[in-house]
Amino acid sequence: MSKTDETAFETTRRVRDTCLCLHAQRAARKLARRFDDALRPVGLTSGQFSLLNSLNRPEPAGMGAVASLLGLDRTTLTAALKPLERRGLVQICVDPRDRRGRLMTLTPAGQALLTAATPLWASEHALLPGLLVEREVDSLRRDLLALS
Repeated sequence: MSKTDETAFETTRRVRDTCLCLHAQRAARKLARRFDDALRPVGLTSGQFSLLNSLNRPEPAGMGAVASLLGLDRTTLTAALKPLERRGLVQICVDPRDRRGRLMTLTPAGQALLTAATPLWASEHALLPGLLVEREVDSLRRDLLALS
């Protein structure tokens, strides 16, 4: 094995053991799978639940505000909205103040599904502190928010 190969492998091990991005991605995938499983009885994924929740507000939401909240680009948000709109859970209309923009609202069916899904989310969410080594949920949340 050449010195270059050894250095490359050491770098690989260092990334594997210390990379915050890698560990955040792994944790996000595992968390998403847990919540996907928890929300399956109501026919939602964790991402769809988050999207419906982001639209649960007194006034219609603009694409930019929702995309920013969810950490998505507008194209990804548009793609995520399509199945929810087809299911009649979300209504998308032209923004009367700027016809180029779109406003999104939960339909009554969307609101009902979010109401049914929330206890499933809450039940799964309540289990998470028990999985943390330090049990410092608020500290972890603050750190994740600082990174996002």
